[in-house]
Amino acid sequence: MNLYRPELSRLRFLRWFDFRSWRLGMLAYILNRVTALGLVLYLYIHLVVLTTLVGGPASWDPFVAIVRSPFFLALDVILLAGLLIHGLNGLRVALTGFGYGVRAQKPLFVALMIFAAIVLVLGAVKIFTG
Repeated sequence: MNLYRPELSRLRFLRWFDFRSWRLGMLAYILNRVTALGLVLYLYIHLVVLTTLVGGPASWDPFVAIVRSPFFLALDVILLAGLLIHGLNGLRVALTGFGYGVRAQKPLFVALMIFAAIVLVLGAVKIFTG
């Protein structure tokens, strides 16, 4: 008897994208996974970009001029958002793993994300003005 039914597997996968069934815990889970993937992608891109240092100032200076454009500054803000969300959510997971705040996970998540939003706004202002 074959218990594997691909149609049920597909439906279960598609349910993951149904926003109506998401609770706060699911949002925290998804944010943690998406930001982790984004940060790993950024790490590899960053390592590739650092290879331009091999060319010396002749190749580095034009690159610096490009990354000071508003588009790349916006990408820096997105990077900061990913760092804050992933880091603070990871802190919440670590605290609850050690038994602190287990009963207050939702308020802790909300408080940390509000803190992340405040730091993100301040960081964005600094990135675009400084």
